Order: sequence, then structure tokens, then C-alpha cells
Amino acid sequence: MTDRFRPQAGDLLVSSPLIEGPEFARTIVLLLNVDDDGALGVIINRPSEVGLEVVLDRWTDLVSPPAVLFSGGPVEPDGAVCVARLATGATAPEGWRAMFGSLGLVDLDGPVSGAFDAARIYAGYAGWGAAQLEGELAEGAWFVVPSDPADLVATDPEALWRDVLRRQPVPVSYLATMPVDPTRN
Repeated sequence: MTDRFRPQAGDLLVSSPLIEGPEFARTIVLLLNVDDDGALGVIINRPSEVGLEVVLDRWTDLVSPPAVLFSGGPVEPDGAVCVARLATGATAPEGWRAMFGSLGLVDLDGPVSGAFDAARIYAGYAGWGAAQLEGELAEGAWFVVPSDPADLVATDPEALWRDVLRRQPVPVSYLATMPVDPTRN
């Protein structure tokens, strides 16, 4: 894979219609780390039914709506990952780990901080071993696209798959109108 097409931290992986399984069909993955050992990210368009007040009450008022736990992926689903955007001019609080741009990870066991203007908490994450993601990209399972700062806190996360596809060049943008079950079209 040439460097020009190599995914990097901050990019989005948009599942193609080739992915039909329940874990990744119509998902958007925000890549948090990509290196020679593999890649990891969180699915940003899968809100769960679990309110944060049930599992991480002290963070409920600091996350972007909806205040629910998001399903970040199938790896370590009992763990939680908080991705946040540092507010302009804010000092990085204790437990902050910058990733790319103004986005980073927050230690959920550390002190609660209002230094963020956007945050979401994910149960689990998505991960790929060395060369695994490259193989899936070669098969056409994913589109690698640039992220938009608003993607992290989309007000309608379940519409994000279509929204991200719509802003891509033709012919990829055409997929945004594809029905969930094309045989019923």
C-alpha cells in the first residue's frame, strides 16, 4: 500500500456494503492509532441504550449528547475509552493524552475536567493486527476518508454513515442512498 493511501490516526474508516456482519455493517471507525503493529479505533456511530448515569455517572454532564455509552467495538467491551476534544485555549488536564489535532484520550479514572468542548465514551474498541487492515482495505471492505471535527459529536450518530458517505466524491457518495437490504429496493 502506498503512503498516499495508508490510513493514519484521525482518519475515518467507513464500512463498505461488502461488510454485512452485525459488528461492522454501516459503521464509522475513528482511527486512534495506526502503525506497523496494526491499528485501533472506536466506532463512533453506535450509541447504546445504556445511559452514562448507570456506568460513569460523574462524566454524564461532560459528554456531548446523547449522554449514553457508545459501542466502540468488539475488543475489550467491558473497558471504556473516552475520546475528547480539548477546548480552544484550555490547558491539558491531568490524564489527557493528545492523539491528533485537538483530539485525545482521557483517563476516566482521573479527575473530571471541563477542559473539553466535546467528549464521548465508548465501551470497547476496534482493532486490527499487523497488515490485517491493509488486507481488508485491499478487499474493498472499508473506505478511508478524512474526518471532520464534528463527526465525533454528531447530533444524530445513527445517520453518520450516510452523512460521511454523502460528502465523499462520486461514485462513493452514491452509496449513501443504498438501502439496508438492497434486495428490497
